[in-house]
Amino acid sequence: MRDPIRILGIDPGLRRTGWGVIETAGSRLSFIACGVIRPDTAMPLGDRLCEIHSRLIDIFATHRPDAAAVEQTFVNKDADATLKLGHARGVALLVPAQAGLPVGEYAPNAVKKAVVGAGHADKRQIRHMIAMLLPKADVGSDDEADALAIAICHAHHSATALRVTGAVA
Repeated sequence: MRDPIRILGIDPGLRRTGWGVIETAGSRLSFIACGVIRPDTAMPLGDRLCEIHSRLIDIFATHRPDAAAVEQTFVNKDADATLKLGHARGVALLVPAQAGLPVGEYAPNAVKKAVVGAGHADKRQIRHMIAMLLPKADVGSDDEADALAIAICHAHHSATALRVTGAVA
């Protein structure tokens, strides 16, 4: 059996950034921790981004992941909101990159398909499957469930890459 790999999944947002840490050893998944970063929405944008950055650095120091995965931004009708979400996503990509870790990026539909089996699953289905796949997980919000789903998606894609190429993605 291979050494366990610790993966941090990040669901970026300016109001709520969900994060979840899992460990994978072969096909076995284990829950480590999860939570939500909630910057004060009254703070200026730059200050909220600094808080997300600082909290993610703390999470890295505490949980020492071997890899990270971030959900890709979907474009919605509000271009301003999409742009602001992109700022939070940039911070979510920056912190693992600063730590020298590989960062996987996955579309929301790919995450849903990896966890639920369908690319258009709803939040309730994702939470249900997280409870099935990680029975020890104490998931208190959709943001945490989404972050754990992103980490699981990365674990599945990394395992596939390992089988195909012999190297972890």
